[in-house]
Amino acid sequence: MSEANSLDDLIESFINYIIVECGLSRNTILSYSHDLQLFTAFLISKNIPDFEGVRPDTITSFIIYEKKRGLSMNSITRTIVAIRMLYKFLVSEGTLKTNPLALIDSPKLWQRLPEVIPVHKIEDLLSSPNTKTKLGIRNKAILELMYATGARVSEVVAIQMDWINLEYSYVKCRGKGSKERIVPLGTKSIEAIQNYVKIARPEIRNSQDSTYLFLSKSGKPLRRENVWVIVKNCALKAGIHGHISPHKLRHSFATHLLENGADLRSVQEMLGHINVSTTQIYTHVSKQHLKAIHRQYHPRA
Repeated sequence: MSEANSLDDLIESFINYIIVECGLSRNTILSYSHDLQLFTAFLISKNIPDFEGVRPDTITSFIIYEKKRGLSMNSITRTIVAIRMLYKFLVSEGTLKTNPLALIDSPKLWQRLPEVIPVHKIEDLLSSPNTKTKLGIRNKAILELMYATGARVSEVVAIQMDWINLEYSYVKCRGKGSKERIVPLGTKSIEAIQNYVKIARPEIRNSQDSTYLFLSKSGKPLRRENVWVIVKNCALKAGIHGHISPHKLRHSFATHLLENGADLRSVQEMLGHINVSTTQIYTHVSKQHLKAIHRQYHPRA
């Protein structure tokens, strides 16, 4: 039972991570949770007590087992995707050193295009915080920084005071695997961050004792969950309905850059993607935008 609890604890940490970080739908999260519980049960049946004991042939055996149970290839592929994401998470968190799925190919499912917030709705979102309050000024700075940089929520909460250089208009982000990158800041985000640093942050309790840029009202570093709530509440205030998450701001950042003529390699660098193929999904979104424009305005569309 203790072995199962250990596996369950790691899965729970992973599920909490994708809820906050990845912006997946509730149904997808429930599916991943169910799939990983099946994988855990399989490991226990094979006397494999932890995720570290999994080898590539373990995954192969699991696929064969699922096929014999009558699962469709789409269902099996979805499960492998969930397991692959789990191991990437565990490696990035330092829980594991190796990923047994690194050398295993899985059939590609149709990839959903990321959802993007239209530019006019972005303006509504960024204008929604009440900048007459210190927390409203902070929230404005968070939203402006996220849209200006495309930073992941985990990167935003980790930003230190000395990672921001407003004179030279950049911020340092520490991404997955502790890889650092420098991302430019625009005039609007610089103005919002300046207001926060000069006006609001000094008014937060114990702020002088913290090296973190963004703090809670009690002076503690913000958590991922805090930022998720801030984004959700500001979106509701701005009249943006449906599923909204910090990651959707990242999608919007990338798509809006490409729609306005930015080159793919530059967007890749700003997002911190290791492979340009990860960034290329946003070109599909941009093409969708161009097709919509064509349909709307071409006389023979």
